[in-house]
Amino acid sequence: MDLLEVRELRYVVAVAEELHFGRAAERLRIAQPALSKAVRRVEERLGVQLFARTSRSVALTAAGEALLEHGRPALSAVAAAAQAARRAEESSPLRLALKPGGDAGLLSALLGAYADYPRAKQVDVVFHAGPERASLVREGLADAALLYSPFEDSAGLHTTTLHVEGRVAVVPADHPLAARSSIRRAELDGEPFPRWRGQPDQEADGPEIADVAELIPLVRLGRAVAVLPRSLVTPTPQGTACVPVADAEPSAIVLGVGSTDRREAVRALRGAAARIGQPSATS
Repeated sequence: MDLLEVRELRYVVAVAEELHFGRAAERLRIAQPALSKAVRRVEERLGVQLFARTSRSVALTAAGEALLEHGRPALSAVAAAAQAARRAEESSPLRLALKPGGDAGLLSALLGAYADYPRAKQVDVVFHAGPERASLVREGLADAALLYSPFEDSAGLHTTTLHVEGRVAVVPADHPLAARSSIRRAELDGEPFPRWRGQPDQEADGPEIADVAELIPLVRLGRAVAVLPRSLVTPTPQGTACVPVADAEPSAIVLGVGSTDRREAVRALRGAAARIGQPSATS
């Protein structure tokens, strides 16, 4: 355990400078009994007396003089370190993770709306094809992510909806269903659905793939079909057909940020998402 915490050092220095517990407590905005108790705990832990107290006065002992001499620069160093950290945070870019092609054409609008904020920071776009974009935010490796809801786990994130869209079946161009204006999910029973790498509890028994880029060649060969958000296959890849699935749950593209992230830049990015998205669809 540290012999002296920064908060306690701040208390002792305040009393040493004021030489009055009442004035020091007022300066620190705490109750005087709490301040007196905290100073006594410090003296007990250090094994020294810092103040000579009488009913009329408070004076520094030799130990108190020594602690004040070294305590002031120590507090200044802590304040300088905190300020440097804030400056570094203010100057560092925001990191936005998204699936390649997974923005439904909204990325430019989002960045443009964010740039309207007076203190907007640079935004670095991090392309990540796998399913771990939400985890990047939770682990502090990204500040925000564009996610497909409800398919990507957004637990622990605050989400703002930018776009809601239907889902389509991606089938070979010569598939019996390819010419239909719409189908129902049951009509795809028995088709080879892919297993998406990194996503557990999948009932599909088709080939394992990591992303849409791996899926499309397999669809052309008739080895897989998939039901996807429309924006992921716009324009329709050559050799395939995209047929709306009437009873498939809609998909939403959402901006996810840490639910406890209160940084101004992140709040501004959320505000930009709300401006270009669907105002009633935030959570």
